[in-house]
Amino acid sequence: MNAKSAISKEIFAPHDERMLGAVQVKRRTKKKIPFLATGGQGEYLTYICLSVTNKKPAQASITKVKQFEGSTSFVRRTQWMLEQLRQVNGIDPNRDSPEFDLLFENAFDQWVASTASEKCTFFQVLHHTCQRYLTDKKPEFINCQSKIMGGNSILHSAADSVTSAVQKASQALNERGERLGRAEEKTEELKNSAQQFAETAHKV
Repeated sequence: MNAKSAISKEIFAPHDERMLGAVQVKRRTKKKIPFLATGGQGEYLTYICLSVTNKKPAQASITKVKQFEGSTSFVRRTQWMLEQLRQVNGIDPNRDSPEFDLLFENAFDQWVASTASEKCTFFQVLHHTCQRYLTDKKPEFINCQSKIMGGNSILHSAADSVTSAVQKASQALNERGERLGRAEEKTEELKNSAQQFAETAHKV
């Protein structure tokens, strides 16, 4: 089981939530740690996760999840409701960059994703989720590539490919039906001509 599947099962499923997407990140800038907080729990991996509740009305949230070195389990850290997200900054609209910023009502984080494509996929899911679950006060997406915002997102292309597959299957079935129909007509014609031939032969 990969890390994202494990997070979904361990962190969100028990709370009756569905994880929609996640991105592994590191801070772009070192956070100032108070003197007393040093000597903490060592190295860790950080994931920014997007989830939605299964109960209606569905509520989406963004959660910071950590996995500490030497541990196989994940720990839920800070969580924000999607309504608290004010701005998503893709840093560079002209190239695939792994860097991004998230601005919330009460927090601001600067991140670097493990890869640019992972960030892109997460942004597409995040943008789609904002459109779907937020009626007003949608966050501002700035410095983002057009493929994140446009109609050619992975979600749309996946939906399009499913739709086209269904259309192709339906067309194939229709064509097959037409061929079967023509075959039945030919069979009927042959049957009729055979009957006529038999009747003629009988008379002779």
